[in-house]
Amino acid sequence: MAKKKPNKPGSNTIALNKSARHEFSIHEEYEAGISLQGWEVKSLRAGKANISESYVFLRNGEAFVSGMTITPLNAASTHVVADPGRVRKLLLNRRELDKITGAVNREGETIVALSLYWKGSWVKLKLGTAKGKKLHDKRADAKDRDWQRDKARIMKHSSR
Repeated sequence: MAKKKPNKPGSNTIALNKSARHEFSIHEEYEAGISLQGWEVKSLRAGKANISESYVFLRNGEAFVSGMTITPLNAASTHVVADPGRVRKLLLNRRELDKITGAVNREGETIVALSLYWKGSWVKLKLGTAKGKKLHDKRADAKDRDWQRDKARIMKHSSR
């Protein structure tokens, strides 16, 4: 009897929005499901997604993501007209939607897509409520990041 090999867990991340943490200070993070079509799931399995220009907006008490590009595969979408940049509905529960709506309306925050990843067989989008950073905030973050790197280097060499 052949033993079944345990499947190696790879990276669950499909796409990252690296500029989001640089441009915004994220206050709270949420995990949302996405309403997708079949060809989009196949393309995501191949890793053909980009969320760097995406933004999240609220309409009629529901959340949608726009600007997220999923490039269609040639073989997967032969019978469907694929729109790579269509607006996709986000699946959040009512309490989360109310908290996000409150943050956007009261505090003037914006909703930023942070990462797209697999959770089991489901595609999830991590989004966060954020405020834009000023130039001096970005400089302070860069300075702090440099100090953390130098501190780690000093600690590594001091233990020898």
